[in-house]
Amino acid sequence: MPDMLVNLLHLPDEREILEKFEQEEIVIRRALAPDKLRIVDWVRKNSSESAAGECDVSFSRVPVSCFIATRGKKLLGYACYNATALDFFGPTRVLDSERGKGIGKALLLRSLRAMQDEGYVYAIIGGVGPAEFYEKCVGATLIEGSTPGIYRDLLGKEME
Repeated sequence: MPDMLVNLLHLPDEREILEKFEQEEIVIRRALAPDKLRIVDWVRKNSSESAAGECDVSFSRVPVSCFIATRGKKLLGYACYNATALDFFGPTRVLDSERGKGIGKALLLRSLRAMQDEGYVYAIIGGVGPAEFYEKCVGATLIEGSTPGIYRDLLGKEME
């Protein structure tokens, strides 16, 4: 899967979508250390072992480089950045039952805005699946020659 590049100087405003979520009691916020084990466990169950490893690393960053979407005490989705490599967005996931509501877009925008606030001008979305989503939401473009990319030497299940 290829990587994509995003110009952080041209991000759309996320305030409208975040205000909409207030009415639906959906909160997008930076993850807190006391929730680390619950979040990493959720990521392991709903994404993958590799994604859980990346999410775990995001809790070692200052500030924590993981955002979550919640409704009450229920975790709906997450997005990390600066996990496997600096200036990289991902991994991210939203529950299938919550897709189509803009949660993934909100997590993406909140994470990219945080990266911009931390001094980045461009961000890399590593090993993208839904390229059209990133292109539509933030104008991301494919990085030619980026496959197999940073994830090429991951250990497989046979190593576990």
